[in-house]
Amino acid sequence: MFDIGFSELLIVAVLSLIVMGPERLPETVRTISLWFGRLRQFLSAARTEIEDEVGIDEIRRQLHNEQIMRDLEKTKNHLEDVAQTQQSILRDDQKNV
Repeated sequence: MFDIGFSELLIVAVLSLIVMGPERLPETVRTISLWFGRLRQFLSAARTEIEDEVGIDEIRRQLHNEQIMRDLEKTKNHLEDVAQTQQSILRDDQKNV
């Protein structure tokens, strides 16, 4: 997400240890983790609420149904072509008999 590599993370950890000291570092990490957790919950709730308002489930369902209808139409067209071919073959056979 943030595209942070191991070396960048190590630099941040060393700088944090130097600036805050070993006594306050665990408490600071815990506080930051809590804030990130709350932010994730807020963003998740906001996303769910927006999806509910927009009706994203209904849109997905409709798109899925349209895809099924397109597939059925393709199958129907293919079967009609096969049926026409078979009828043509039968007519030719009847003429030859």
